[in-house]
Amino acid sequence: MARIVALDYGKVRTGVAVTDELQLIASGLTTVQTKDLISFLIDYVGTESVERFVVGLPKQMDNTPSESEALIQAFLQKLTAQFPDIPVERQDERFTSKMAFQSMLDSGMKKKKRQDKGLVDEISATLILQAYLNRN
Repeated sequence: MARIVALDYGKVRTGVAVTDELQLIASGLTTVQTKDLISFLIDYVGTESVERFVVGLPKQMDNTPSESEALIQAFLQKLTAQFPDIPVERQDERFTSKMAFQSMLDSGMKKKKRQDKGLVDEISATLILQAYLNRN
């Protein structure tokens, strides 16, 4: 089987998480500067078999799209143009940043490490991917 790659897309940074080849476990991979994301994914897909991308779907509490959805839509066009054979699915990402921060607290992570926004993005991508796996 191939991996599933999840993205917590952001204007500046994007958290990246992947499954194992059996698609059982979601693990944080890295955080990438968003401007470098497509080239990062080209390199990753060149070395790993990827079945699909899962991109976070930011929504407001009233279920309407958040303002960052416009940025994500532009990115999705680039993603599907670059990887036309890899399907893209969306996963609700409400509360993932708060849950990521809370998991950092719960694990006893030191304050300096908790201030690493890139790590929060990576953990958020992992939570998005785990929620996707649980859904399917």
